[in-house]
Amino acid sequence: MRTFNIAPYGGLIALEKALGYRLYAAVNRQEAEWVDEHTLIFRMVECRVQTARRRKGLPDFPCKPVGIVEYSGFARAIDPRIRTRCLTCPPDPVTDCYCAWEFTIDEERESPNATPA
Repeated sequence: MRTFNIAPYGGLIALEKALGYRLYAAVNRQEAEWVDEHTLIFRMVECRVQTARRRKGLPDFPCKPVGIVEYSGFARAIDPRIRTRCLTCPPDPVTDCYCAWEFTIDEERESPNATPA
């Protein structure tokens, strides 16, 4: 996080920035959409792994259990106040994206950077 100037407890803004530095961002097409100031939706629009599997006639890899651990852990490392929810991910049917994740934050929860009232 220091290397990319991502502040601890930086909230969803820091998470969005960090998601752009992951290796996946270089090999897959992804997008982030702000629902409101407390909710960020992240979508993997094109997934290199799933596209290759389909090209070979293989079924989609059921990556939802792995994604839940990966995205939840990644978000918590950026800011422990962030909560992660899977919106869709194989084995769910693929529609307009391969997977989608909702990240929310309750900024009322105390962080080490909070100033006392």
